[in-house]
Amino acid sequence: MARRVLLALLLAVLSLLRPAPAAAQTAEAWQAPTLSITRYDEDWSDLADAAKRAHHWTGPFKYIPLGDDTWLSTGIEVRLRNENNRNALWGGAAAPDDSFLWVRALPYADLHAGPVRLFAQPIVAYAAGVAPAPGPVDRTGIDLLQGFAEVDAGPVTLRAGRQMLSLGTERLVGTRYGPNVPLAFDGVRAIVTHGQAQLSLLAVKPVLSRPGNFDDRTSPAKALWGAYATVPGVDLYYLGYYNRDARFGAAQGRERRHTIGARLHGARADWHWNVEGVYQFGDFAGQPIAAWTLGSEVGRAVPLGRLSPDVTVRFNVVSGDRNPRDNHLGTFNALFPKGKYFGELSPVGPTNIVSLNPRISTPLGKGWSASIAAMAYWRYTAGDGVYDIPGNLIRAPGTSHARFIGKEAEATLAWQTTAELELSASLSVFSPGTFIRQTGPAHRITMIGFESNFRF
Repeated sequence: MARRVLLALLLAVLSLLRPAPAAAQTAEAWQAPTLSITRYDEDWSDLADAAKRAHHWTGPFKYIPLGDDTWLSTGIEVRLRNENNRNALWGGAAAPDDSFLWVRALPYADLHAGPVRLFAQPIVAYAAGVAPAPGPVDRTGIDLLQGFAEVDAGPVTLRAGRQMLSLGTERLVGTRYGPNVPLAFDGVRAIVTHGQAQLSLLAVKPVLSRPGNFDDRTSPAKALWGAYATVPGVDLYYLGYYNRDARFGAAQGRERRHTIGARLHGARADWHWNVEGVYQFGDFAGQPIAAWTLGSEVGRAVPLGRLSPDVTVRFNVVSGDRNPRDNHLGTFNALFPKGKYFGELSPVGPTNIVSLNPRISTPLGKGWSASIAAMAYWRYTAGDGVYDIPGNLIRAPGTSHARFIGKEAEATLAWQTTAELELSASLSVFSPGTFIRQTGPAHRITMIGFESNFRF
């Protein structure tokens, strides 16, 4: 059965490798217009023209000619983020009231020499005030975040080394950009391009962040492999995942999980949409896996003069395990999702959950922008508990049959002071629902965040 499913998926992936008409191309609002989070996706080759390099002070850093067909691009990100939490995990955290500062610097150098490319990005990441102690997403000292070699062989690009990955909207494989230490992978990747179609083949292992200098290591327990195909408006993918030390509830053992998914996205007139369906199968500790998720996002830009707000509604359903004693696992595994999944404050993750999230964002003029959002969360099944973003169980189901986890409100304000510097602030409040009140500490969570981010 599994082989037939994988064969059918491979044939579908190959069928996508055909050129699409230019009119089918769409841009997504969450993508940066010039700079990217991964940085290696940026193309500065147009600045080979010295007159264009002179248009902005960053030009001489983005394109440094070194000889015939050889040039270097450089840049940096320096981010300071302060978070002030009260009643983290509804008062059940080891340090429920916490105020800390994240500091990180991400310089990079990107060398192009004909068809060969070398990319290096060190990281300097420290944290002050994290209680009871900084974790792997808080600090890593000085280390190598990304470092790979790449060969461009026409329609095929081969890449080997350490790299961040961003697939689709990062529901399953993301950069973990929001926390202080992003996520990287060690391994190989082949990218096949034909017209506007692209197929990415990968075999990687996640990098484990450690607090000392130059001590990050490849995970000995987890592995990821698969194929991700895109044409304008459609993504189709297969991802394989292995974890020799997985844990779900009270059970622990080897997990081998296969994920197949499809994503439809686009924009027309004032409307934009993003719908993604995912099914998972495999085995965990001798139990067969059958899990799934369906995520949807529909939005519209409302023309109201200078403000022009964008109104978006997101609705997600993610499976959980109905009965922990039936020798079948229905708990969805989000693998390596983006950080701050539902918003600035995301105490719950995309597992065993039903979520509704309306959001309004609008430019205010002169570099200012604002957004307000509301979230409501329910358990998909009463037989399973509540998980955080990495997939750890943070509230067991106990004897409660209640499904309502809680509701949240969030407001953000940002100011793009220059092309390189953004300042932002956020306020988030999470009020616990019946399930949280019936199973443990149930205080209201509040978080205030301030951030300064300089990037070029």
